Amino acid sequence: MLTLTFLGTGSAFARRNFQSNALIEAWADSPASQAVPDDIMLLDFGSTGPRALFQLIQKQEFAYLQGQGRNHGRADYGRIKKLFVTHLHADHVGGVEEFAVLNRYASSESREASRAFQPALIAAQDVMERIWTNTLCGGLGAMNGRAATIDDYFDVQPVSRVDDACGSFEVGRGYTASVFATDHVRIKEKYDWPSYGLIFGDDRTGETVLFSGDTRFDPQEMRPRFENATTIFHDVLLESQEGALHASIEQLQTLPQDIRGKMTLYHYGDNWDDPSFDFVSREFAGFAEPQRRYTLFA
Repeated sequence: MLTLTFLGTGSAFARRNFQSNALIEAWADSPASQAVPDDIMLLDFGSTGPRALFQLIQKQEFAYLQGQGRNHGRADYGRIKKLFVTHLHADHVGGVEEFAVLNRYASSESREASRAFQPALIAAQDVMERIWTNTLCGGLGAMNGRAATIDDYFDVQPVSRVDDACGSFEVGRGYTASVFATDHVRIKEKYDWPSYGLIFGDDRTGETVLFSGDTRFDPQEMRPRFENATTIFHDVLLESQEGALHASIEQLQTLPQDIRGKMTLYHYGDNWDDPSFDFVSREFAGFAEPQRRYTLFA
């Protein structure tokens, strides 16, 4: 079984539902019969991520992520083995510095092994090339007595392009996450600024689940992926804006009903519960619920 839980479902500047980061759990059986998943991955970890994760682990089904002893009640980051980064905006990477520091100095993995635990940091090659210099070096680049590098904190695993595909990696046993470029920020043309989404695949059945990441409305490229997916999680902008970096609700409404019916919307603003958006539950699979565990593959 593969599950996805949104730490939050809000936009970059949301104040009510945290930012849209997710926890991916792979299970040999199911949460009902296992205390701890077989594989655990964060899908982005923005500036509200640490607080959202702290709130999540107060729930009984996620209490396995709590620390013990003097760290009791705080998240034990050492249980999270992987972090995938879609792109370098702060709502997707703003919590990575905390994740790195607490893994190195305060996680159960570091204490038990008497050495710094290094979770896998996974990203497309061009995101990985930028993440240290552009995002992490300012806070993590120095230790007592020496300069530090990204390899002091992470097992760096760039996903390399193969022909026209952006690469893939395993999540647990029997599940593959395939990376695809998204049309988010444009410098001069589509896809020239690194930003990515994921397609999760069940290797046994061939079923797929699409997680859009941040993207403009891009029906020509996305529609074949939409049609193949059993479930779609797509970011949304609730107001139309010229030059917007996310698909607007009006644009997504132009998609066929069979696609909209399997599309759950996330990355929305704080006004999602205004009655004017009641139609979302009728025309789409609905708004994503924060801190609810969704089953991707049973």
